[in-house]
Amino acid sequence: MMLKKIKKYIFNEERDIHGRLFVLIMFVLLSSWIITLAELLIMRSSLQDIVFIASGIVLAASITMLSVKIDKLGIGAAAISLLFSLVFLPGTFFLGGGLDGDAPLWFLFCVLFISITLHSKIKIAYLILISVEAIFCWYMSYHHPSVIVRNSNSEKHIFSLTAMLLIGISISIMIAFRNMLYNRQESRLQSQKKEIEMLSEAQNRFFSSMSHEIRTPINTITALNEMILREDISDEVAEDAVNIRSASKMLLHLINDILDMSKFASGQMKLTTSVYNPGDMLSEIVGMLWIRAKEKNLDFTVKIAPDIPVELIGDEMRIKQILINVLNNAIKYTREGSVSLSIDCGTSENGMMNVIYTVRDTGIGIKKENIPHLFDAFKRVDEEKNRHIEGTGLGLSIVKQFVDLMGGRITVNSIYTKGSTFVIEIPQKISDMSEIGEISIDSLRRRNTSGANVSKFEAPDAKVLVVDDNTSNLLVAAKLLRDTKVKVDTVSSGEEALRKTLNEYYHVIFMDHLMPQMDGIECLHAIRSQTGGRCKNSKIVSLTANVGSENRLMYEREGFDGYLPKPVTGDEICRELYRLLPKEITVVMGSEEEILRETISWMNTGQRKKNVVITTESVADLPQEIIEKYNVAVLPHLVCTSEGSFMDGVEIETRGLLEYMKTHQGKVETRVPDVQTIETFFAKQLLTATNIIHVSISSQLANSGCPVAQEAAKAFDNVTVIDSGQLSSGQGLLVIEACRLAESGKTPEEIAEQLESIKTKIHSSFVVEDLDFLARSDQISEKLVGMTKAFMLKPVLKLKKGKMRVGKVYFGTRERTWRKYIRWVLRDPEGIDRRMLFVTCVGLSRSETEWIREEIKKHADFGQIYLQKASPVIAVNCGNGTFGILTMDAEHR
Repeated sequence: MMLKKIKKYIFNEERDIHGRLFVLIMFVLLSSWIITLAELLIMRSSLQDIVFIASGIVLAASITMLSVKIDKLGIGAAAISLLFSLVFLPGTFFLGGGLDGDAPLWFLFCVLFISITLHSKIKIAYLILISVEAIFCWYMSYHHPSVIVRNSNSEKHIFSLTAMLLIGISISIMIAFRNMLYNRQESRLQSQKKEIEMLSEAQNRFFSSMSHEIRTPINTITALNEMILREDISDEVAEDAVNIRSASKMLLHLINDILDMSKFASGQMKLTTSVYNPGDMLSEIVGMLWIRAKEKNLDFTVKIAPDIPVELIGDEMRIKQILINVLNNAIKYTREGSVSLSIDCGTSENGMMNVIYTVRDTGIGIKKENIPHLFDAFKRVDEEKNRHIEGTGLGLSIVKQFVDLMGGRITVNSIYTKGSTFVIEIPQKISDMSEIGEISIDSLRRRNTSGANVSKFEAPDAKVLVVDDNTSNLLVAAKLLRDTKVKVDTVSSGEEALRKTLNEYYHVIFMDHLMPQMDGIECLHAIRSQTGGRCKNSKIVSLTANVGSENRLMYEREGFDGYLPKPVTGDEICRELYRLLPKEITVVMGSEEEILRETISWMNTGQRKKNVVITTESVADLPQEIIEKYNVAVLPHLVCTSEGSFMDGVEIETRGLLEYMKTHQGKVETRVPDVQTIETFFAKQLLTATNIIHVSISSQLANSGCPVAQEAAKAFDNVTVIDSGQLSSGQGLLVIEACRLAESGKTPEEIAEQLESIKTKIHSSFVVEDLDFLARSDQISEKLVGMTKAFMLKPVLKLKKGKMRVGKVYFGTRERTWRKYIRWVLRDPEGIDRRMLFVTCVGLSRSETEWIREEIKKHADFGQIYLQKASPVIAVNCGNGTFGILTMDAEHR
């Protein structure tokens, strides 16, 4: 019965953990003392020992039961600790043999008991007390040993063994119980975390679904309303239509704000950076807001510092959202006067610039006590005065969170009734240092409106297919395109679209994403690979209610030629159609020059960027056809002679270099580009790509370009340098794998992770005939050269863990050596990836390379054998007669 009560008590999770541990420890401790008492009785120990232990048991049990009864376990633990310190430990020490007894073990147990059951200052006090007591006991044992009652030899061993076992078992039980409590708590926390995550995911799915579902009817409302405005209607109907348009935009803005707040709350909001033109971005903002300012008779001015870089790297969409929200607020809360936007350059270092956006207004201002609450969600300051002004209270909260996410800051200066100034600083990378020059608000307005009426073109010979499972959306698209006179077909499913594309050619296809059975992405890939299909090369645009920069990038990666978010306007869909149609079948009704000045088409042919571009160095010895096939950017290394420095493969070629080295005895060196050169190289590539994977030569080799590239990459968050651990075409094999991964749509992180695994499967080795070149480039000593010549040695250099080592040594003629080397490399053809094989050579004739090819074929069949001439940098270090076979294991596929 007592055991059940104790078990119920210690497993009651409603009670304090210290109290439960105290009860458990006291139960274990009293059990240990009862066993000790039994031991004393069996061994017929002295009466004083028996009385001492029995008294301790009674007193400790009484204190424990009383503290449990009155629910004062903290006091009980302190009392037991005091009993331990002042009575039990000294008594055990002096009556139980001192250091030769079990007292030292009980000292340790007491420290553990105090540490577990007490807390805060009282714990420290008791630990100090027991430490002083231990010092006193050890002092008395050393200086006054006569005061200690000595046990017999058998008692000494039995008591110490028993104490060790009891204390060991007690400690094990305490630790096991504590671990059990921890595991239960951890399990409960994990369960709660999982529930929270599921709730968050459900909430996000709801908001995302809500956004998608609401955008579909809004698309119908706004598009049909736009068709009404195009007609010859009365002023009353026109006014109603304008009000419908404003209400639709307000609803759409509210949906976007709620969706953003949901993403921030769940921690799923991410930035999508790319290269953008600040002038183009501002032209869109001005085009949206200057009309609103004009409607309120406000002066709207924009001032852009002429030294702003022409191209920056940042999340253009979110920066635009920040500025629109702040400017919208400024216009909304300003009754008269002006609103201005200025953009200036802040500090600039290491390729980063602090861009400062300042929004000033002469509006009602903000009370000083309200400024701390300005960025709170769902809160509007000075509600009484602003109750007639529309808004949700989300705009500035979202602005603050986006600015924080970008590593920037936003500050507010305001004088109530006089106006406000918002200063937003956002650090951004510089893509192009060229200055933007003088830009006025009029030029921004012209840039924005230059393509505003691109529906004034006709293309009667053009055929367009619209794919959407919603009948209203099909009606909307057809009506919006009506004035262009294009032939429009509509279908409501992916399967119907495939039946159409099998027999009909369409110049442009507008494709919805979320459709039953076959979604838009599946339909896109089916059209591209359709056997006998006529639209494999047609332009396909994602016309979808799935909004957001992350979705935009997804559609780009999947291969769409354009992206239009719903709700779509007539201008937007016509502008996209004009961009994609062949110009020979379009007839411009207005000024073609104005139409061609249309701004920011998200995937303009000249501006469309890859998500990932693969770059490498000239020492990778890649065939030109591979470079062209995958559009690999190559960074040339340098060859330095007495005549000057020359870029590898650009200003100097291998054959000419070898001839020079035969006739000139001066030292020829190879060098890697400096950090600034590589930074410029990376910056140039980022004009056409968002991310760079740079595959570099092994960092363990002399004059390696890897450390310098890694240093240069620190200036860019989206440049990843991979240490290939290889050189020559071994490095090239890794480049090819990187290109394949990029083409498959892998993210930079996924590519880097997989390359780290693949590079261990690549094997690079070279059989070297003439070591003079290695000696001239200080790679080996002259003595070694003399030795190899004297004994006709032909070493095989092999890369192992990124370092060049001598793998084998052959004797005899060139042909005999080469045959043995080929047999050694291809000794296990089944374990080699036989899609392709690289043979890199220096100074070999055509007949010699063909002999190598035929010899290789005797051992294994390869899909492609590349006989690649080594770059000048590799040739400098190896010399004539060198060739290497570079393979990759088959297991990684």
